[in-house]
Amino acid sequence: MNKVCLIGNLTKDPELSVTTSGVSFCKFTLAVTRRFQNADGTRETDFFPIIVWRNQADNCAKYLKKGNKAAVVGAVQTRSYDAQDGSKRYVTEIIADEVQFLSTRESFAEQASDDDAPQPPPQHSERKTELRPVEDDLPF
Repeated sequence: MNKVCLIGNLTKDPELSVTTSGVSFCKFTLAVTRRFQNADGTRETDFFPIIVWRNQADNCAKYLKKGNKAAVVGAVQTRSYDAQDGSKRYVTEIIADEVQFLSTRESFAEQASDDDAPQPPPQHSERKTELRPVEDDLPF
């Protein structure tokens, strides 16, 4: 099984592109802070490259901006290519199946007033970000 769930903040605005066959895709980097402190007492941050395809790519490019909080569910994928110097390079990315926009309605409104960006659809800004299991509902 290859499944990953991440919650973090975008490090820069998403980049929307289109393949030669006309399929849109969006790239962005998600900064995710680790749950535990290291030996120095600080919490390290990991930076994950995210790839989103088709309609969801269009929505991410339209509504996400640098600093927004997002949840990503997808799979880890590694690919390789030959660099210009002849060496083989490897890239590990998260191919997103789902992206939830977790920033508050106020942060989207601030962005809209800053750069006249449209506000996100209501279903993205009104969803709860925290899920807690009820002990009676657990199967064990």
